[in-house]
Amino acid sequence: MISRSLTTVSGLQADAVAVLRGWQAPDAEQDLLRHDYLDHLDARPDGVWRSCRPAHITASALVADAAAGRVLLTLHPKVGRWLQLGGHCEPEDTTLAGAALREAREESGIAEGLTVFGDGPVKLDRHAVRCAGKDQPENTHLDVQYLIVAPADAVARISEESLDLRWFPWDALPDDTDTSVRRLADLARLALS
Repeated sequence: MISRSLTTVSGLQADAVAVLRGWQAPDAEQDLLRHDYLDHLDARPDGVWRSCRPAHITASALVADAAAGRVLLTLHPKVGRWLQLGGHCEPEDTTLAGAALREAREESGIAEGLTVFGDGPVKLDRHAVRCAGKDQPENTHLDVQYLIVAPADAVARISEESLDLRWFPWDALPDDTDTSVRRLADLARLALS
């Protein structure tokens, strides 16, 4: 008998492969990342779980309130920078988009009305982090980034996973927002226009 966790693992892994195979990358650099992610998933049947070292797939969400022209960012406690919401896939996740939506709900405090925009991710981003702890070696997050649309004038509530949580106008992201998050916001804004 196949255990439920193995079925979930293969289901999420299969979804990740299908999403990445079907995604039309916006440029050659993103397409190269897409192929790297697919190679990772082909080589590692546990490639979507945080226990997979030295790299694993993560799912994140840029939450946008299109009506108000703003995006929700979290001041990440481990990184100390303003980032989109998101993180590790969990055993209950069956799709990458579902994982990104779950993370958005958990980290934004917006329980109702969040929806995934479009048919797939907006962007991919590979970055090194110390998700296993400060005394552990760095891991690589192979992040699949989605656009999540919030209802007009949604009110966010800070979670224990953030130092701060704020809405920012598209054109007024915090000064310490990195290039990757700025590019994600630009792509999301373009998609919503």
